[in-house]
This record gives sequence, structure tokens and C-alpha cells, in this order.
Amino acid sequence: MMKTRGVVNAVIGIWFVIAPWMLGFSYDAGATSSSIVFGTLQVITSFWGTTKPGWNSWQNWISLISGLWFVLFPFIYSLTDGVLWSSIILGLITILFSLWSLSSKSKLKAVS
Repeated sequence: MMKTRGVVNAVIGIWFVIAPWMLGFSYDAGATSSSIVFGTLQVITSFWGTTKPGWNSWQNWISLISGLWFVLFPFIYSLTDGVLWSSIILGLITILFSLWSLSSKSKLKAVS
């Protein structure tokens, strides 16, 4: 299940990389670059963190922070309609999955 959460968060990150053109806010350079940077960051940390559960996983903390950013993002750049709801919903899913990964226990096997 851990990998599924990471893959879903990575797909959400990919969405944010292409969202400026798909949702029509590519005219706003700040919003576009922010969406690309945080989306790319989310893709990388989501895949990197899939095998690193627990509160000490900095990759899942970065994913959590990017989810928080996506919730705030449309308000900071005054984006509306589909961008607003897409960003909030996908940001909340990212937050939920990141918290779930952070609270997961590592399944390390003891060496005899």
C-alpha cells in the first residue's frame, strides 16, 4: 500500500507540472513556475519516499509541505474555478497520503 500512496502523490505532482496548460493559467508566470517546481518536487520525493515510511522520512515531509502549498496556491495567485478546486482537492489528497506514510511503521527485519 505504501507504494500506491507514493505513486498517487507522484501522479498528482505530474498533474501540477502540466496543469498551467491544461487549466489555462500559463499566462501567469509566477503561478506556472510555482506549479512546475512544486509538482516536480512532489514527483521526485513521492517516488523516493515510497520505501521510507515513518516520521523520520524527510521525503514524506517534503511531500506533505507540497500538499499544503497546493491547497494555498490558488489563493496566493488569485486563481479561480477549476484551478481552485483541482488544487485544493489534490492538495488535500497529497496531505492525507503523506500523513499516512509518515505515520506508517517501517517493516525492517532484524538481523540475527
